[in-house]
Amino acid sequence: MDLFTKFMDTYPIFLKGMVLTFQLTIISIFIAIFIGLFFAFLKISKVKVLELVADAYIFLVRGTPLVVQIFIFYFGLTSINMPDFWAVVLGLAFHNGAYIAEIFRGAIQSVDHGQMEAGRSLGMTVSLAMRRIILPQAIRRALPPLGNQFIIALKDSSLASFIGMYELFNVATTQGSIKYDYMSYLLIVAVYYLVLVLFFSIIVRIIEKRMASSD
Repeated sequence: MDLFTKFMDTYPIFLKGMVLTFQLTIISIFIAIFIGLFFAFLKISKVKVLELVADAYIFLVRGTPLVVQIFIFYFGLTSINMPDFWAVVLGLAFHNGAYIAEIFRGAIQSVDHGQMEAGRSLGMTVSLAMRRIILPQAIRRALPPLGNQFIIALKDSSLASFIGMYELFNVATTQGSIKYDYMSYLLIVAVYYLVLVLFFSIIVRIIEKRMASSD
């Protein structure tokens, strides 16, 4: 059986795995954006304690492997009857949130400080000026690295296979063990990942162009 035939014979089961991979990535990144924005604000605050909290969180995430973090969330949260899916989503969100926090921090601090002063001179509060003047510009600047982080999160979701979630990578290894042909199914799953990465790269570029044209 050639590779193309195997691809065609297994695409229904791979599509199911791709849907789960897609769900894990989208939901975890959505949550991670809020986590990242929260810790970015702590990081740029003038309160030393809050800065230390943000630094500790980012150091913890960067200093430990993602697979360890997923296992900690999985065994910790499933012990209180949280579904496997949400345990993995929160583990991925916890991890990506640290990197997104640094992306937002850099984007916010890259906006000219004079724009905050201009907003304040118009009678805006700090929070209002941040929301209406600084953040819109920061989000535009953060979009390219956020797109890269999204693609990284998509590939990192393959680690969910280590706790038995039937996402793309687990589908490939399971089929490989059943058919005694790991190489063929690993090549097939690589194609699915490439298609997903290409699709989301195009989406990010479209969003970037639309935001650039609206400036």
